[in-house]
Amino acid sequence: MKRLCVLISGSGSNLQALIDAIHAGDINAEIVLVVSNRQTAYGLERAKQAGIPTLYFPFKKGQDRQRYDADLAEHIRGNQVDLIVLAGWMHILSPAFLDAFPQQVINLHPALPGMFTGTHAIERAYQAYQEGAITESGCMVHYAIPEVDMGAVITQTTVPILPTDTLDDFETRMHQTEHRVLVAAVKQLVETSQP
Repeated sequence: MKRLCVLISGSGSNLQALIDAIHAGDINAEIVLVVSNRQTAYGLERAKQAGIPTLYFPFKKGQDRQRYDADLAEHIRGNQVDLIVLAGWMHILSPAFLDAFPQQVINLHPALPGMFTGTHAIERAYQAYQEGAITESGCMVHYAIPEVDMGAVITQTTVPILPTDTLDDFETRMHQTEHRVLVAAVKQLVETSQP
């Protein structure tokens, strides 16, 4: 059974989608650790409720980023994980982390490849739609590389923006789609890497 580590910074709804899919037998894997860089992240509570070990690992102001990433990699390495899932993790990982887990770190991003990289992608897509620059957005799961949101895409799907949508409407539809895309990507990777 594949061993997963999930990195979060917020509510953990994508983590919950993975927990639910594993419990339902849709993904043949086990989440062995949930890491958050924010102590108040509700995802830590979701993990505890599911009996999953957690690690609060904050980035301190003035701390060296490479050192932080190397220390984080060391903490995770001890859990012998097969796949690391960035599910709403709000810290850009440097090669000090990524090189420790080649082709094992995947990221969920609420935009299509090459569009709205970085933070606030949902809000920026909604604004671009309002300005007539785009007709739809989407989300993807991709391999994490040092260039933010630019790694090879594992799976992607479009998410419509409707003329009647408020930002909340679009955000809700995006999050529902993210859950499905993330579960599908993890399932695909777990199944294709079975011995």
